[in-house]
Amino acid sequence: MFRKILIANRGEIAVRICRSARDLHIPTLAIYAEDDQHSLHRTSADESVSLGSGTLGDTYLNIDKILGIAENSGCDAIHPGYGFLSENPAFVKACEARNIVFIGPTSETISLMGNKIAARQFAQEAGLPVTEGFSGTQHEILNQADSLTYPLLIKAAAGGGGKGMRIVNRSAELQQAIQATSREAASYFGDDAVYVEQFLESPRHIEVQILGDHAGQVVHLYERECSLQRRYQKIIEEAPSTTLTPEVRREICAAAVKLAKAVPYTNAGTIEFLLDKNQQFYFLEMNTRIQVEHPVTEMTTGIDLVAEQIRIAAGKPLSFSQEDIVQKGHAIECRIYAESPENNFLPSPGDISFYHAPAGNQLRIDSYINGPITIHSNYDPMIAKLICYSSDREKARQASIQALKHMAIHGIDTNVHYLSALLKSEDYVQNLISTKYCDQQSSQILDAMQIEKSEFDKLTVVAAGLSHGLDTTQKVSYPEESIWQEIGFWRLLPQVKVSLEDWEAAVEIWKISEGNYSLRWKNSVATLNLEHKKDGKIVYKLDNNSFTAYVSEKEDRSLLISVEGMQFHFRRHDRLTESQHIVEDAELGSADQLKSPMPGKVIQLHVKEGDQVRKGDVLLVVEAMKMENNIVAQRDATVEKLHVALNSTVERNMPLIKLV
Repeated sequence: MFRKILIANRGEIAVRICRSARDLHIPTLAIYAEDDQHSLHRTSADESVSLGSGTLGDTYLNIDKILGIAENSGCDAIHPGYGFLSENPAFVKACEARNIVFIGPTSETISLMGNKIAARQFAQEAGLPVTEGFSGTQHEILNQADSLTYPLLIKAAAGGGGKGMRIVNRSAELQQAIQATSREAASYFGDDAVYVEQFLESPRHIEVQILGDHAGQVVHLYERECSLQRRYQKIIEEAPSTTLTPEVRREICAAAVKLAKAVPYTNAGTIEFLLDKNQQFYFLEMNTRIQVEHPVTEMTTGIDLVAEQIRIAAGKPLSFSQEDIVQKGHAIECRIYAESPENNFLPSPGDISFYHAPAGNQLRIDSYINGPITIHSNYDPMIAKLICYSSDREKARQASIQALKHMAIHGIDTNVHYLSALLKSEDYVQNLISTKYCDQQSSQILDAMQIEKSEFDKLTVVAAGLSHGLDTTQKVSYPEESIWQEIGFWRLLPQVKVSLEDWEAAVEIWKISEGNYSLRWKNSVATLNLEHKKDGKIVYKLDNNSFTAYVSEKEDRSLLISVEGMQFHFRRHDRLTESQHIVEDAELGSADQLKSPMPGKVIQLHVKEGDQVRKGDVLLVVEAMKMENNIVAQRDATVEKLHVALNSTVERNMPLIKLV
């Protein structure tokens, strides 16, 4: 169909596109920024070309550079994935001008449906229900503030993926929200236009996947429920939605097809709706690209959406009719983010020192990493997607929880445990969720995580930590039965002082036979059977209860241990570095010396030296992973010293402001 496809994207979606192109026997070319040179998407393609270094504008958003690579490499088609240039009509027109096929809709369609204001008006004219709302300049919106009914939702007109969205509860918040949304929109989408709409309290987020070919055929592939979101960023998606009645399902899917035919739409697209408590749905927006959550539709329909995108772009008709599409079983997708739920979900870029992903039937991992790698702060924080399929929702939920137990990522913070806690919550089991659920219930979810971790049997984790050193063989003349011949350290008694987080204990370990040990802790005795150990994965039994742990060693020789989906910090006090120095986490600042909680860039600076500030004042804003993070004064004070300037690049723990 095509000689070669250039993938104008990075990360897991680029790897995903490579897979479908390979199945269609079409060569692929990956492009990569220099800081992505070790990313899996580079080696997944048949060829790769560097974009060089610099900002996103220099690399993944540089239209001329990307098209130049396509022409020089003999590519006759480009797949944009999602994000970046996927909904940029100028990019589509540039492809058309150079006779390169854009695998997606036309530039006219993207201009119409990619702009929320135009799409909203078009949907309303097509007969779809919409919420009340309007657009305009910042000045025009503010002039109408007195006539608005709060709460309101401020959105980037050219936005998507939850970027550039804010809830405004009262008029005093409106100006700052519009300015911040406009600024984010300009930064992420290159368009600072915003619009305001009625905010529905606790709605559901339902979206319908559609496909349209050049012959005018349009089909839907049923719906997905994407209600579990945090700050408008989807976290867990599933198909089908157990919220919809059969009648509403038919109506919402028919409405999506009606809108797509009215465009008329070609290629893959998603029409998103809000659903209120009375199951009345309202058009929200249309995404004119493949969605992050498309795997749940693929797993419940058996249709390769990316392959269909490529076929349609090549002028082929749809390979099936609406009657051929059957939705079977249930699929759940969990997005793995580089963020710290326990630290207000701050982005957590940095070096991944250990990575292990689960595998199994009816389980799919979409990721761009397969081992140690650096997660950079200038990209989206999603690093992997875990998708589980089963015959019904409850079985898919249980399968997802089990799979998350074997998703181990060390070196940075992730939301793996948070996802597991969400799936275990009774509200999720009973489907008592909404788009506001995570924002409203995160404290309870975090409490449940803390309780689960604190109540988890400590000896189970200690056994994994001790097992990690059992094949250390330091040849000395110990008695044959001494466990220290294996562990490699001399003690009068086979006793090890260990610590787990802030808990300490002394554990005796005796060898019974090859792979079998006795652990004695306080007044308890447990039997440890070490069954398998390789590449950081340890499979063992403790008193005949089976466990799998994932263990990696830090520079100070302490261990990070992932077991049952939780991560622990373990230390044997008989093992120190040569300098006998144990690295402690640095303080992230105080009320006097404010430090950056993450790597990023200073995009706003509200104070200067000598300014008086009040507790809670926003002093500056650090942008990391496309999120704005406010740095606030922790007390009334005077700004004595500014360590940064506007547009400064900062590292984690770097001093920002000194207060007196």
